[in-house]
Amino acid sequence: MLDEYADIEQQLADPAVHADGGRARTLGRRFAELGRVVAAHRAWTSAQDDLEAARELADLDPEMAEEIPALETAAEDATEHLRRILIPRDPDDARDVILEIKSGEGGEESALFAGDLLKMYLKFAESKGWKAEVLEAVHTDMGGYKDVSVAVKARGSVEPEDGVWAQLKYEGGVHRVQRVPATESQGRIHTSAAGVLVYPEVEEVSEVEIDMNEVRVDVYRSSGPGGQSVNTTDSAVRLTHLPTGIVVSCQNEKSQLQNKESALRILRARLLAAQKEAAEAEAQDMRKSQIRTVDRSERIRTYNFPENRIADHRTGYKAYNLDQVLQGDLQPVIQSAIDADEAARLSAAD
Repeated sequence: MLDEYADIEQQLADPAVHADGGRARTLGRRFAELGRVVAAHRAWTSAQDDLEAARELADLDPEMAEEIPALETAAEDATEHLRRILIPRDPDDARDVILEIKSGEGGEESALFAGDLLKMYLKFAESKGWKAEVLEAVHTDMGGYKDVSVAVKARGSVEPEDGVWAQLKYEGGVHRVQRVPATESQGRIHTSAAGVLVYPEVEEVSEVEIDMNEVRVDVYRSSGPGGQSVNTTDSAVRLTHLPTGIVVSCQNEKSQLQNKESALRILRARLLAAQKEAAEAEAQDMRKSQIRTVDRSERIRTYNFPENRIADHRTGYKAYNLDQVLQGDLQPVIQSAIDADEAARLSAAD
């Protein structure tokens, strides 16, 4: 890793590398990832050297002998930090994401809850300084969402652990809500659910090559809630990837070309995720995580409105600040997943 870091540092000093934006970003991401290892290794080496020097001088200098316990603690801390840094990271952590929210069981109430989740993620992205762009949205008559896709991007380069994928990858699964629906006249609490899917976004077209001869392109008129026509031209686009059967539809933009570009972004992200999942299944290595699985039907979280309670079923996290979470205060919930994931990877490393 130290040798690779030095090699990439030399490459990044070459102006020719930066003429290829894709290569420069790939090298920069890896350079940042290895930089954490280099810094931790230097701190570990320094702590070991200080402890060794103190032990050599202890017989001659009583004051130096008194410093040994503190230096031993520092060396142990540096060793543990380096050990954690060396646990393999998800290579996609620094990537941006495409996040999809789909209504599920519960009809209109589920669609309204999907809208609540969308607002939560938009506010969370804002709190992190990220940029969120709605690529596609299918509304319902009461203002909910049958389906909505959002691209979430970091502004500028970030450390892998602060990447959008590193934070949001744990959101994939079934989100359950318990509350009195707006459509309920008897005041009874109902349970419904919405599904969330998260994909790392493809940065370069070359990462996932799509043969357009294998994609069926259908165009049609976009429609609003309840099927009401909102466009008199065939601007909506549906892409069907024939080899995999993946279907993506976009109608948000007034331009057919813009809708096609948005649909291709989503299709590339889905294809990349499918490729990775297939490779992981073959290697029997599901992202080295015990709390995230490829099965996206997993119920991961419950939002209980009467008790103002949020509970994550994978990590055991529970808090009574649901109102704040829905306003974007999602970090503690996500951090519980990050901590559980790290603990599982540490255990696997042992």
